[in-house]
Amino acid sequence: MPASLSTASLSASDRAESWRHAVSHTFVPMTVDFLEEVPSPGEIVGERLGCLQISRVQAGPQAATRCRHLADGDSPTLVLSLQERGTALKEQDGRQTLIRPGGFSLTDTSRVFRTRMEEDFVFTSFHFARADLDVPEKDLRELTATAFSGAEGSAALLTDYLAGMAHQAAELDEAVGRRAAATALDLLALFVDDRAGRARPQGARTAASFERVKEYILRNLRDPDLSPSTIAAANYMSVRFLHKVFQQEGTTVGGWIRTQRLERCHRDLLRPMAGELGVAGIARRWGFTNSSHFSRAFRTAYGMTPRDWQAGAHHTRRNG
Repeated sequence: MPASLSTASLSASDRAESWRHAVSHTFVPMTVDFLEEVPSPGEIVGERLGCLQISRVQAGPQAATRCRHLADGDSPTLVLSLQERGTALKEQDGRQTLIRPGGFSLTDTSRVFRTRMEEDFVFTSFHFARADLDVPEKDLRELTATAFSGAEGSAALLTDYLAGMAHQAAELDEAVGRRAAATALDLLALFVDDRAGRARPQGARTAASFERVKEYILRNLRDPDLSPSTIAAANYMSVRFLHKVFQQEGTTVGGWIRTQRLERCHRDLLRPMAGELGVAGIARRWGFTNSSHFSRAFRTAYGMTPRDWQAGAHHTRRNG
């Protein structure tokens, strides 16, 4: 269940104190200065998915600063923020940049940083341990306090996935949430490598996504409506990326699904249930809706029809 905090019902003085505490508790200890005489109401709605803390923050003009004495001694963590409304001026590592709606930025909380928002704002942040992101430190340091547009390329892939995951976070169970969070960090690592001009090794780039998608497919193998579009949507990725993941593993989405279904039909046709269900029933049980298509696919895979496979196996058992 999402955790929510709102200062709307508090007095001006209590609102300021409560908001400062909420910001430091949600992210890391920092100072918050309000840029208006009476602080506007603020709200933070948080959700935990695996290694990610997701927080949607909306409030009025303010500045937040992470001083050196606050940063010393803390375990390194990173915050990726998707700006939804208002603009944010970010400063870190000697850089200063303005993040506009639709853009995103990265902040390393183990070092001094400052964020200034001079108007009402909304952003969604993804907060996680630095150790969970498998990228070189040099590459990461070059990306802090830098504005990125989510309009195209690996940045678009990353922001689309993060926005969709945040929107559905409350509906995901714990196991799915862990996999979704791990995929998000895979995509962020891909983005960092892309910005550094370095191609991530094929296995490291897609293996984790491939394993998670395979697990999802196997859980839903009986569903005749299982398709690239439903698989991609359930795993918070584009259909194009889904096809790329399977292509880099030397197969296709449809081909892998068909192989898994045929293997299970091949096995079940020799079980007692086959006498009750028949060949067509076994095929339907594993998502094949067309008997002729199933028979052709089975013959292509095993060199005989489903009925011949049954008959041959029964004959062998009788005379074995």
